[in-house]
Amino acid sequence: MDTGAIEDADVLAGGIHRQVLVRNASLIDPTGAVINAIEARLESWRERVASSVGLALGAREGAGFIRYPVGGFYRPHSDRGDDAEWEGASRRAVALVVFLNTSRDSGHEGEFSGGVLRLFLPQQDLDVSPEAGLLVAFPADVLHEVTEVRGGTRDTIVDWFYDPR
Repeated sequence: MDTGAIEDADVLAGGIHRQVLVRNASLIDPTGAVINAIEARLESWRERVASSVGLALGAREGAGFIRYPVGGFYRPHSDRGDDAEWEGASRRAVALVVFLNTSRDSGHEGEFSGGVLRLFLPQQDLDVSPEAGLLVAFPADVLHEVTEVRGGTRDTIVDWFYDPR
């Protein structure tokens, strides 16, 4: 993450745009070798993810590498939607988040504070404290957010499995 090219992370809402009041994060473009290793690992989890969410899975969109700095966040949103600028968004069935570092708030020695993944579920909200290596999979239409990073840097990998159509 430290050696990859950096660009602003955009939001899909009536096109693809930077919206600083909705999202404060950067996309990282690591080396090809890193991407290939991550793609293979994500694919190896296909059956376990399908079983855990109870859905048939199609192709994956492809790994994205996201860095949240101090003050970084992503307001409540869902990863599935209809937008002419990104047709794949309407095919997203399952969202994946892999934490690359651990929050100090998790009760373990960590590298950052804040940056909780909050899922807004029908029965009750669920806060997931980031721990390095933890993979979280959930339906892509679930409303969720990343709370503000209060210290350090939060690094994640994201990806989406498409509907099997």
